[in-house]
Amino acid sequence: MSLHTQLLQGRGGVLLFGITPPRRSATPEKIREIAEITLGRLTGLDLDGLILYDIDDESDRNPGERPFPYLPTIDPVEFHTHLGAWDRPVVIYRCVGKYAEDELRSWLTTADTDRVLGVFVGASSGDKPVRTDLRRAQALRAEVRPELGLGAVVIPERHARGGEEHLRMLTKQERGCSFFISQVIYDAGETKDLLSDYFYACRAGGLEPRPVIFTLSLCGSTKTLAFLKWLGVDVPRWLENTLLHAEDPLAESHREVLAIAQDLRDYCERLGLPYGFHVESVSIRKVEIDAAVRLTEELGALLRSAPIEA
Repeated sequence: MSLHTQLLQGRGGVLLFGITPPRRSATPEKIREIAEITLGRLTGLDLDGLILYDIDDESDRNPGERPFPYLPTIDPVEFHTHLGAWDRPVVIYRCVGKYAEDELRSWLTTADTDRVLGVFVGASSGDKPVRTDLRRAQALRAEVRPELGLGAVVIPERHARGGEEHLRMLTKQERGCSFFISQVIYDAGETKDLLSDYFYACRAGGLEPRPVIFTLSLCGSTKTLAFLKWLGVDVPRWLENTLLHAEDPLAESHREVLAIAQDLRDYCERLGLPYGFHVESVSIRKVEIDAAVRLTEELGALLRSAPIEA
């Protein structure tokens, strides 16, 4: 079963791995080298698909100093062409505010819907100028290429602060989104609050809940921890203290992230809510990327194992 069909039918068990395309300043030779290294890392992983991020400057959302500098990257659509040996689906993020409507229309028209799905991301703040807003981009997809599998971002932290993220999910679902991918999760409690509100809102409205794919990422240094927080990830104080004082923060975060994954898996199984996992490395350090690959292998085993009885 294709990834698109699996998500469209509301089935869980999806395993994805996310990567950021090379810097825009990279030479063609460097881009090819990065593509080869990427494909080598993915060899042997039983993935349902690959996520290619569309990076945008988010300094408008957080004026604080960015722990890792913002460096423009090549378009994920372009980088996909360098991954010719990758024969499985790709989920391409589109920060829609960066693109004119004609540019989005062109991509929608030419995308290979057998191999490509999309996730539309709105502006990082309400004050940011955009060329196409999220609602118009969703409508454009419905007009031009409704068969393109479309997902949306979900942010548990936003729900913890305002209590309305589940309503945004319902709205996006109504506009054609067949799955959701979370921001990086370090607080399982916040996430379960959101899942609960979404699940029971679906039940009240007679709707089938759509698959929610949980994004997990490891933290191997104080700088990575600072970057996660800059991105808006809520890290519980106890866990932040643990990582700051651990002799091996990467190993400690690995243990805690697996515990979070287990907790979310068991909760979704009890609810009957379809779910999956997505692993990314917010750091470019090789040791953290390699650890992310190992984590993906373990999450694949977790998805295939029987749930723990409540």
